[in-house]
Amino acid sequence: MTMTEVLPSDPIGRRIICDGEYATVHYVGMVPPTPGIWLGVEWDNPSRGKHDGSHEGTRYFPCSHPTGGSFIRPKKANFGVNFLTAVKKRYGLSDDWNETLVIGKKTVELVGFESVQEEQSENKISLPSNPSSLATSFEKLTVLSLNRTGVTWNEVLHCAVMWPALEELHLASNNITSLERPVNCLQSLTLLDIANNHIIDGNQLHAIADLPRLKQLILSCNRISILNFTVQHGGCTNSFASLNSLSVDGNNISQWSFINELNKLRNLQSFNCQNNPFMDSDKNPETIRQLIIAKIARLKVLNKTEILPQERKGAELDYRKMFGNEWLKSGGNQNADLNKPSLEFLLEHPRYSELIEKYGAPDDAEFRQQQPFALKNQLLTLTILCPNKPDQKPIKKKLPDSMTVQKVKGLLYRLLKVPGSELRLSYESSKMEGKEIELENDLKTLQFYSMENGDSVLVRW
Repeated sequence: MTMTEVLPSDPIGRRIICDGEYATVHYVGMVPPTPGIWLGVEWDNPSRGKHDGSHEGTRYFPCSHPTGGSFIRPKKANFGVNFLTAVKKRYGLSDDWNETLVIGKKTVELVGFESVQEEQSENKISLPSNPSSLATSFEKLTVLSLNRTGVTWNEVLHCAVMWPALEELHLASNNITSLERPVNCLQSLTLLDIANNHIIDGNQLHAIADLPRLKQLILSCNRISILNFTVQHGGCTNSFASLNSLSVDGNNISQWSFINELNKLRNLQSFNCQNNPFMDSDKNPETIRQLIIAKIARLKVLNKTEILPQERKGAELDYRKMFGNEWLKSGGNQNADLNKPSLEFLLEHPRYSELIEKYGAPDDAEFRQQQPFALKNQLLTLTILCPNKPDQKPIKKKLPDSMTVQKVKGLLYRLLKVPGSELRLSYESSKMEGKEIELENDLKTLQFYSMENGDSVLVRW
């Protein structure tokens, strides 16, 4: 079998399945010193991968997860083709739907034919004049792929009566520009893939927002930039009531208001948003990730990486501190009776009041501006105390304010002979006696927590 018999003409960006796991192809070519052609893929399940797209020091493709990539041989990759193409290939049929109807009645167990391999799947469909007459032909069909067929959304709705049990519908690369509301069809749909089309207005999505079972929506590589939902009760929208996974990679999203709107989705747990303008801002990737986590309360997976409870807590505390001064200037106040932030601030930061209820209002120590960088404030003189170990004498140490909490734990391990992973750190400000602030994020620096000379580090294990 030659490579052209295995690979489609445009493999980059194509979805594959291999040993029951789904992945996206990012690279095709040689990977020295091993001979032959390889596919570089990123798995939907990062635990299936081995690396970040690199091999022996050479980066072959980008990978959003450090262990989400692999190289596999082309013959192991199952490139999806559309359902009708698979039927024609197996039975030698033409494009005529009436002929497909005859064979369809004989193959009611036909499910998921998009898994059959074929070099290309660019087949213009000839639509039936009376699709309702075919309703029993594919009554057990649950997965249908019509990628690269030139089909329009209205044509899909016209034919959908033929697929009463359909659960997955793939419509990638069809130049779809608009959506209409499905009426008495597609009500069993759990996954809809309309990636790589030409949808510009995100509010077009309202047309499919009432599909009762839709759990996964793939909108990657469109041109969407805005999205708005109407709030009913509890701060949530009734739109996309079952949706728990949304992919908008490669769109034109540049405003954080888009992310704010997603917090209105009551069941959204997984979100992919790589390669959008707001991801390429002057903020570093870690900060952008924290902002997204803080803005979407129920999110559990971001860009295919799990959000652990500690990361969420750190992101929300960082957000609360990052916009604290802006909150004060808008009318926010630590006194609940005087706390009246402006409507403009609340629209820009809709979760801020919720975070204050959860963690309390930022205190004065958190509002202190970071001191200008100078030699004299690079080192902090701190007192290390062990409240639960009265026999342990206080230790004075000079530490750089750029030192991370994780490195402080490593130092304390050597001083106290206690594993760093078991240590819990907090600090007391010399200017605010009795106020204890937890150092909960191992990746943050002492400067981030506004620590100063004379403060005390409290160590517990």
